Amino acid sequence: MALRCLIVDDSEDFLASARRLLSAQGLDIVGLASSGTDALRLAEQLGADVALVDVQLGEEDGLELAQQLGKRVPAIRIVLISTHSRDDLAELMAGTPAAGFLAKTALSAAAIAELVG
Repeated sequence: MALRCLIVDDSEDFLASARRLLSAQGLDIVGLASSGTDALRLAEQLGADVALVDVQLGEEDGLELAQQLGKRVPAIRIVLISTHSRDDLAELMAGTPAAGFLAKTALSAAAIAELVG
């Protein structure tokens, strides 16, 4: 069974590209959100297995959103994504419930499955 995935990013272009890429690789993209409010609502409604959350979510903080998702939807696995490297964000990510981190350039269904598997 394909992983059910929610993608959270403030860039509409990235959301569309990630949806195409990950769908083609076999993930079931059940929702797209461009804000924390939308992400929380969709995560509660859609029963996604995994949420890909951009660390820099426009005016919002993706790390804080990860905390909220972990509390409100404990079954969801969170993968933080960013254009920045893991090394740049390691200290900030340490306190989050995220299963892991992927650079946006390394995004793939296989990499996500490996992190949450």
